[in-house]
Amino acid sequence: MRTTYGSATVRLYHLSDAQEGGAATTLFYGPLSEAMLIAEQQPQDVQDGLFLATDNDVVAYLDLIEG
Repeated sequence: MRTTYGSATVRLYHLSDAQEGGAATTLFYGPLSEAMLIAEQQPQDVQDGLFLATDNDVVAYLDLIEG
């Protein structure tokens, strides 16, 4: 993820891996700091499919917290 800040507006979404092609479900749209709190409260199986999108980048939630 390119340089960003805690109050940057992001979209937190879950990308399902359903065999029919999956679907993206938005969980939150707002400040990165809040999105991170919401993401960490999700069960592990949901966290596996979480992504954060800014106006210029997308990153998997687990990649962001491990990096």
